[in-house]
Amino acid sequence: MRRVLRMTSLAVLVLWASGARAEEVVRLGNLKLAHFGAVSYIKEIAPSCGIRVEEKVFAKGLDVMQAIIAGELDVGATASEAAISGRAGGAPVVVVAGFARGGARLVARPDLKLTGMAQLKGRKVGVTRGAIQEVLLMAELARHNLTADVAPGKDVQLVYLPFADLNGALLNKQIDAMMQSEPQSSQAINRGFGVEVMKPYGTPIGEPVRTLVMTEQFYRTRKPLAEKFMRCFVQATKSFVDDKALASKYVREVVFKGQISADDFDDAIANSPFSYDISVQHIQATTDMMVKTGVGRMRSPPRAQDWVHTELLAAAKKNLRID
Repeated sequence: MRRVLRMTSLAVLVLWASGARAEEVVRLGNLKLAHFGAVSYIKEIAPSCGIRVEEKVFAKGLDVMQAIIAGELDVGATASEAAISGRAGGAPVVVVAGFARGGARLVARPDLKLTGMAQLKGRKVGVTRGAIQEVLLMAELARHNLTADVAPGKDVQLVYLPFADLNGALLNKQIDAMMQSEPQSSQAINRGFGVEVMKPYGTPIGEPVRTLVMTEQFYRTRKPLAEKFMRCFVQATKSFVDDKALASKYVREVVFKGQISADDFDDAIANSPFSYDISVQHIQATTDMMVKTGVGRMRSPPRAQDWVHTELLAAAKKNLRID
């Protein structure tokens, strides 16, 4: 009888241990933007990767960084400027992948017939403070020798608003133009209250790459779980790249709950395609531009080579036979 009990107890322990491994949890911070959709999809396929992903959605990338500093997240999806500012401010993160390119557009009121940056002189331009769109806006204004500030008196008056409020401000003519993200810029164009002036990819940054970051503790001390998560990220991204119908349906119906149309999604992703890669050079160029434009106001800008680590990504891509 005792032998049976011991064997039963052993079996229970084995099952418990297997269940514990299957229930390894990764806490993920994300944003509600079209090009962040593949990151959100990770939680749907996570069980097949042997993990569970708990996603928390934030209003902006800097909020993700604050949650990381507070110890609430293991992985975060942000634009590069939030990751850079976070690292400069003490967030213990490393960049491990990129998940989308582009995702910015200067959109103006149709009645103003603006065709270039030079015509922004004397205008009010909306942008989200601290976002990569602000970095790109300030860089493009500098290229065209235009000054800008929140207070009147400069060439361009800046109006800081959240992504969700910029479209309404343009529609109600509270601003003349906006440097907006996706899918909001595509929505403004498709609904007729905005026209594209330009895509701001002519700076040394080029197309901005959105960053996937891990906490240093997660990256260094939980490497097997980090590897599983990275393979899941690559698998989710590949699913969206290969199956555009799946990507569209998931982002429109699950992420945005029917708030954007198929055309909105298609136009948004055309300007912010899903991707995997990121480089030390890109993060350094973005950091240098942030210093030049004053966005983020970093006392000690981080060196990209110290905190961009892509070996987990390379291994995951090799494992899944992705070039």
